[in-house]
Amino acid sequence: MYTREDAVTVLLRDWGRGNADAGEAVIPLIYKDLREIARYHLRRERGPHTLQQTALIHEVYLRLLNQRAPAWENRDHFFATAGILMRRILVDYARRRNAGKRGDGLAMPSLDAIPETAMPEARELMAVADALADLERFDPQKARIVEFRFFMGLSMEEIAAATDLSVRTINREWTVARAWLHAYLADRA
Repeated sequence: MYTREDAVTVLLRDWGRGNADAGEAVIPLIYKDLREIARYHLRRERGPHTLQQTALIHEVYLRLLNQRAPAWENRDHFFATAGILMRRILVDYARRRNAGKRGDGLAMPSLDAIPETAMPEARELMAVADALADLERFDPQKARIVEFRFFMGLSMEEIAAATDLSVRTINREWTVARAWLHAYLADRA
């Protein structure tokens, strides 16, 4: 007999193999979880946010539909992907909202104060997103770990479970990625 989590994993895998019906069937089962992830991201935004929770979830769903053969290993992997997409949507939204307001010697938001503090301001968030895009070209694994930790607030243990890496490896990669990001942003300040 399947548990709810098993059913979600089976549907996600089927959706990833191209079964559009599985994608439609899984959404009602995961919608509440997506709302919690969206609430988490929007709560960390500074100030009032004009992008609403439902709009953020729907945008994530549309982007997920447009992915070619996503290979979700399990529900944790799916939710990690959804969280990353939410972060990217919020960064894109901040870019559009603050077009032309770049620069001004941005300071690097503290990568140590995760997840207790609010997200950095939109301009700082854009600077981190730009740095992260460069890190991703250099080392995709480190970039993914930063996304999980900084933007989703996952613990080292949760990241290890989502990536199938050891906690020790995650800690090491996080330390190197954080140093790289600090150096990268200091050079551009």
